[in-house]
Amino acid sequence: MWKPALAVAAVAAPLALGILGWFRWAARTRALRTSLESSQMAAGPRVVGSGDIERLPAPVQRYLRKVLSQGAPPITGLRVEHVGQFNLSDAAERWKPFRSQQQVTTEPPGFVWDASVRLLPGLAVRVHDAYVAGEGILYAALLGLFPVMSLRGRHEIAAGQLMRFLAEAAWYPTALLPSQTVDWTAVDSRSARVTLRDGAVAVSMRFRFNEEDLIEEVQADARGRTVGKQVTPTPWRGRLWNYQQHAGMLVPLEGEVAWLLPEGAKPYWRGRITKLEYQFAK
Repeated sequence: MWKPALAVAAVAAPLALGILGWFRWAARTRALRTSLESSQMAAGPRVVGSGDIERLPAPVQRYLRKVLSQGAPPITGLRVEHVGQFNLSDAAERWKPFRSQQQVTTEPPGFVWDASVRLLPGLAVRVHDAYVAGEGILYAALLGLFPVMSLRGRHEIAAGQLMRFLAEAAWYPTALLPSQTVDWTAVDSRSARVTLRDGAVAVSMRFRFNEEDLIEEVQADARGRTVGKQVTPTPWRGRLWNYQQHAGMLVPLEGEVAWLLPEGAKPYWRGRITKLEYQFAK
């Protein structure tokens, strides 16, 4: 009699842990999203006009005129869903599939990325990557229950997460207008540097535009890279492609991000957008 009981217990215990982890993780996600939404400011009733663009560096002007329609309202929020692969190793190639949902606000800048990285069938690491009310957050837990990483702060961690917001602005391009607390400076005919300020946090990145005047690459001279318990400033790059029309804008649907190490680029995230839902100023 005891053998069937043990077999049932062996199946039921992981299932119970999975259900408990799901509920606890959902509660953490709701709390982060509530904080994000409560910090959001109401956007004024304005539209994109030529005056927002004409004093910018030439490649930025060409990009914004191509991806935005004159008279369009600013984007205030966005919900994104992704699928892709994430490399779990700092030294080797341990790519694992992930699915994620992300909520973004633009005034002030903020986001909550909620991901599940599958290690084995029935076994996943859940990840929160977030920038909320000036605070950067990185938290990962096996099954949503057992923490494997927990970082948060308003200085180095916040800067790294605000860089992510800025690098992903091709999905919400009205955030790259001068009215959205960004400053552009020319670099050359195909690139420009942009600085974003949010309170005490300021970050700067270089945007490179392709021959079609679309963002193809964003690069940071130094972004905090976590190796073990250390956070080390490291050059970082994101690449974007497969632009499609969504809500009257041209936005990229695929991308890859990588650390630029002395031995060469080390990609660690490759993803594809499966769903986009925008909120606009009224």
